[in-house]
Amino acid sequence: MRFKGLDLNLLVALDALMTERNLSAAARKINLSQPAMSAAVARLRSYFGDELFGMRGRRLVPTSRAEALAAPVREALTHIDLSIIERDVFDPARLNRRFRICLSDFITVVFFRNVAERVAREAPAVSFELVALPDAHDELLRRGEVDFVILPELLMSSAHPSAPLFEERLVCVGCGTNSHLSRRLTFDTYMSMRHVAVKLGGARKTPVEDSFLPDLGLSRRIEIFVESFSMIPPLLVGTSRIGTMPLGLVKHFQKTMPLRIAELPQPFPPFTEAVQWPVLHKSDPESRWMREILLQEGTRIAGEEPSIICASERADAAGNFA
Repeated sequence: MRFKGLDLNLLVALDALMTERNLSAAARKINLSQPAMSAAVARLRSYFGDELFGMRGRRLVPTSRAEALAAPVREALTHIDLSIIERDVFDPARLNRRFRICLSDFITVVFFRNVAERVAREAPAVSFELVALPDAHDELLRRGEVDFVILPELLMSSAHPSAPLFEERLVCVGCGTNSHLSRRLTFDTYMSMRHVAVKLGGARKTPVEDSFLPDLGLSRRIEIFVESFSMIPPLLVGTSRIGTMPLGLVKHFQKTMPLRIAELPQPFPPFTEAVQWPVLHKSDPESRWMREILLQEGTRIAGEEPSIICASERADAAGNFA
């Protein structure tokens, strides 16, 4: 079918190419042979008067013209799928879909594993693809390339709907034998100790806890930089190092590691973890069902209200691991 000289089937091919960035994978996704997909690429190039894709190894690299087309093409196809194509009555038990979700290691451990267990019971054919949080998560939402993004509410884009999940806060953590953490941690002590710190989002980012430290021209002794919060605990056990982590994640690692928790000398304000989804998916019944599960599990986490155990309890816990 043609619309103003454009074969609309080519839009389906273009969308697959932008999503997969590989000719063979894109062909499989829309049930075309590789020669047929190559022919579709040639026709797209002819119609738009642009190369649209270059090659880097086996990976397709879109031109600026292709990048500009990606979002409106995805939006048009999503609108057709949600508003025009007739669907059966939604039944989670019969749903066969893979949800693509951007989230951190922290959220994976303390929150999403519970979601996955529940979905496995209610919709056994549903699967997930979990991807690390990129800096440009709002661009993935705009293109509809991810179904959900879970991250602190203050980092979310204003262009897409979102909802809060639960509140979290940062604490100081060290080995159970770290005597500095058995009493109130002073600012001077905190700054003088050896730290393991996270750089989220690449080498140019600063550790999140630096945002609450007063600007006194002082610098911490950061002995080890890591890429995720989950890498901190193993580097603390048996040492005098400390780290700064979300409380819920520390509670998880305390089940298997002799960790001691202390309040930060300069308390970091609690932050809210939230979920965001593409505005294109607002009316999608499958997305709405998944959103409801995420929100319900968030409410359950919020109701647990983890607290920091007192110094005597920490000492007992440390002794149990000795």
